[in-house]
Amino acid sequence: MLWVKAFHLIAMVCWFAAIFYLPRLFVYHAMSEDEISCERFKVMERKLYRGIMTPSMIATMVFGFWLLSYNWAGYLSLGWMHAKLLLLVMLVAYHFYCGYLLRIFREDSNTRSHVFYRWFNEVPVFLLIGIIILAVVKPF
Repeated sequence: MLWVKAFHLIAMVCWFAAIFYLPRLFVYHAMSEDEISCERFKVMERKLYRGIMTPSMIATMVFGFWLLSYNWAGYLSLGWMHAKLLLLVMLVAYHFYCGYLLRIFREDSNTRSHVFYRWFNEVPVFLLIGIIILAVVKPF
């Protein structure tokens, strides 16, 4: 069980690293005005999303549900776990919205400013804080 927990945490750290970095790339992409920079950002964004972010999300989910499987009924009877899973659903929605934004940039259809992406980049911070507090403190 400890190996599964270790791999769950490793995958989660990789996922959050990517989920913090991709919107930062969107900030710089939205600010870029020359074609060479825009094309470079498209490549970086695609590789980060497909090569790191999505595989890390999948690994996090696999190891997380594996951990839950050790005591499914017990974990699902705890309020903090319901709250954590709700935050996880929100994080997955954020992840896929990033994929949508990736397509918008790929098609050169972005209409939002770098300021929007700077604020958008802060959303997963709050989800991370909530998830960690719930998992460690187990307040209810």
